[in-house]
This record gives sequence, C-alpha cells and structure tokens, in this order.
Amino acid sequence: MALDNGRPVATGPRRSIDLDAAEALRLLGSVSFGRIVFTQHALPTIRPVNHVLDDGDIVIRTHEGAALTSRTRQAGAPGVVVAYEADAIDPDTHLGWSVVVTGYAHLVTDPRDLARYQELLHPWVGRSMDYAVRIRPDLVAGDRLVPVDHPDEP
Repeated sequence: MALDNGRPVATGPRRSIDLDAAEALRLLGSVSFGRIVFTQHALPTIRPVNHVLDDGDIVIRTHEGAALTSRTRQAGAPGVVVAYEADAIDPDTHLGWSVVVTGYAHLVTDPRDLARYQELLHPWVGRSMDYAVRIRPDLVAGDRLVPVDHPDEP
C-alpha cells in the first residue's frame, strides 16, 4: 500500500513558464542552498550544498577526501561536467521556481580567491572545508510554476 504524505493543495492547476538565463541565474543567486550532481564510479551522485553566485559562476566549498574534490583536481583535465540545481517551491501550493545549470567544475587554486570564498561561504556541516569548486555555467534552464490564470511574466 502506497502512502501519500503530501498535504492537500489549495491552489488550482499550474503551468510552467520558461525563464531566460539571466533571470534563472538571478533567482539561483537569491538562495544559498542547492544540489550538485556529478558522476562517481560512472553513476550519478547528488549532494546538497550551499553556494554563492560570483560573477555568474556558482561556487561551493568542499573538503579533502570528497569525491568532487578529487575529480576536480586532476591535472590537465578541462574540468568535470556537473549539474547544479536550486529551487524555491512552496511546499503547500507547489508554486515557485527551479533552475538547473550544467557546466564544468574546477577546483579553485588561487589563494586569494580561496580565502575570499572562505569568508563569503560558510558551510553548515561541522567539518573542515578547505577547498572551493567553481562551476562555470554552459547551459542554464529554469522555469517558474504559476497558477494557470497568472500572467506570463516571470
């Protein structure tokens, strides 16, 4: 027997409005939490992380021994292909937005940049996060979920 833990939703039907890349990145920058998707042993892996948006790039902090840290530090590699997703969807109405960015992740190696990200970005986990990873967006997709009778503005 399947269980439905969802709460009743008071709103009517919804529709999805595509966001342009600039609006999608603006919305992504308005929240501090997202999910990074990368491959580990040829399988997709998802990790919840907090982030900052810096000059159009997504920056997260990571630690020694993390799968993403070791993947992004490989010498001569063009970077690691990742996806990054962030959203703000109301749990009661199911209205809001979602953004997915795909691009290459690189380990931040410049000591000044790394120090700046350590000041800007404070991980919520209680462990040393001595590394930072920068994601350069190549593909940006976003959509806003609105009531059917909502005007077409993002």
